[in-house]
Amino acid sequence: MDIKRSLVLLFSSYGCFLFGQEKTIDTVYIFDNQMNKVKLFHKVNTLNPEDLEKNSTNLSDALRFQTSIYIKENGRGAVSSPSFRGTSAGHTAFVWNGININSNFLGQGDVNNIPLFGYDELEIKAGGGSVQYGSSAIGGSIHLNNNLDFNRGFKASLYSEISSFDTYNNFAKASFSNEKFSFKVSGNYFISQNDYEVPEFKTGNEGYINRNGRYYNTSMNVGISYKIAPQQTISWQNQVFDGSQHYPIFAENGNKTKYNAQTLRSLISWDINKNKFANSLKAAYTEDNFQYFGDILKPKESGAEGKNYIFKNDFNYFITPKINFNVIGEFQVNKGKGYQSGIGDISRNMGSAAGLIKYFVTENLRFEAGVKKDFVEDISSPVLYSFSGKWHPLKWYNAGVNVSKNFKIPSFNDLYWEKGGNPDLIPETSINVDMDHEFSFGDFKITLSPYYMDVKNYINWLPTSSGYWAAFNTFKVEIYGLESQILFNKTFGKHGIKLNAGYTYSKSTNKETGNQMVYVPIHKAYGNIDYQYSFMKVYVQGLFNGLTYTTTDEKRVDAIDPYFVMNTGVSATLLKKYTLGFKVNNITNTVYQTVSYYPMPKRNYSIFATLNF
Repeated sequence: MDIKRSLVLLFSSYGCFLFGQEKTIDTVYIFDNQMNKVKLFHKVNTLNPEDLEKNSTNLSDALRFQTSIYIKENGRGAVSSPSFRGTSAGHTAFVWNGININSNFLGQGDVNNIPLFGYDELEIKAGGGSVQYGSSAIGGSIHLNNNLDFNRGFKASLYSEISSFDTYNNFAKASFSNEKFSFKVSGNYFISQNDYEVPEFKTGNEGYINRNGRYYNTSMNVGISYKIAPQQTISWQNQVFDGSQHYPIFAENGNKTKYNAQTLRSLISWDINKNKFANSLKAAYTEDNFQYFGDILKPKESGAEGKNYIFKNDFNYFITPKINFNVIGEFQVNKGKGYQSGIGDISRNMGSAAGLIKYFVTENLRFEAGVKKDFVEDISSPVLYSFSGKWHPLKWYNAGVNVSKNFKIPSFNDLYWEKGGNPDLIPETSINVDMDHEFSFGDFKITLSPYYMDVKNYINWLPTSSGYWAAFNTFKVEIYGLESQILFNKTFGKHGIKLNAGYTYSKSTNKETGNQMVYVPIHKAYGNIDYQYSFMKVYVQGLFNGLTYTTTDEKRVDAIDPYFVMNTGVSATLLKKYTLGFKVNNITNTVYQTVSYYPMPKRNYSIFATLNF
């Protein structure tokens, strides 16, 4: 999307050289209104609902096979976390409709306790973004977006899938909109016995069986938007999630455990879009609760309840036709209560103020500079900054540069867990530098993105002389590498072909030891090819993951060996309403693991059907 189109979506219409002869389109209300501004300066990869259906098992699979992110998963459907550009799980911000939803207790997001379905798009932004999206946006951010449009009438669809290991997945959605009112609702139910076997992977004298691997989850999304005036909209977005993960055991008589999680997210937004300015006022309430059961037949052994009250205002103003000023203010109250963790009733107030200024020199050259100050109760937070530039000197070449300072505040567990919590912790900080070089040749687009990060005050849990583990600000981490992507999209007659492939090199080292950080593969490559002829579609996915160390001393015997996995699927759409499909995952029958001792499934199958109304 070029700059003119992006700004039209941002500010409706404003009579200056940037807008030319652009015409208004049917209004689309975007809850994360900051993201369109980010796209003017940063590369953002987007996965739409059709992309997500290819990897419908969970969000982990979708990110693993369609993005550059390395996903650490303790067996299919279990605890899962990301490694983005050589960083750790706590260095990725999960953003739901513009609101950071990382856990207050863990300081990160559990990928498999975030619904896969129910979003209009899933967007992945690499690089620092704390000025816009707050704590943890160091390696990158993952955006779960819902949109509401007008003048589209009634639409509905039903997706149903049956897969190996007694797996059932059902998703339904419906929407209605006219000139002033828009409504959208969706629901998903997923359950799997998940009892796959990997005979080649030995646990004792027998092959691996994913005993007690059952998991299920349900989620619901509801969105409503109403135009109270031609240039004013009131909107509401709500998400409810309930899930359970049973943790695998290695012996038939092993102790069966499980983990339950519930989340509630509710967001109200009042948006004004005038000729020269736009303002978005948001109020949100989020709740994250979890319980751990040391025995699935007995009461919970530990758990926590977290509640967040969030108020955010995003104001944009064109000082001149070439200069845009953006002010973002936010205030949060974070509350938490632990159970059998030593964490009592705790409350933390947080506020922030950020200012960004954009200067559009010409249509082919633009700059942005930003500064932000966070105010976190009982924690000294640094001043953050960002600078971005985008230059389009040639028809076939774009260049971008980004420099930023970012941070991650200590989590509730880091500060208050007993024993081991450390109230004297200070935030991690990072300096990020990256560039984007985009080359366009006909239907091909190639992007090369070298990057560098320097992370200080790394928070780590280490053993103490008293026999327990505790949190400390420890070493520094230096990260550098290259992220690349190739896109191809071509339609000719009834034929269509699309390619999305990427390769990432990540050198992430502990500055004290010089060793590679654990669970950070130096090499990762992925590829997706889609082919369509008339009503038929076929796709193939491939994933290569290089050697991955699992110990801080780079012990080769404990490292995860390189592996290659391939998936494929075929579908047919009849009468433009009915789609039937068949998928084969891991067609190479590869024995592989993303976390030591927890192999992933070998070859498995699924059939699915979609009905559109």
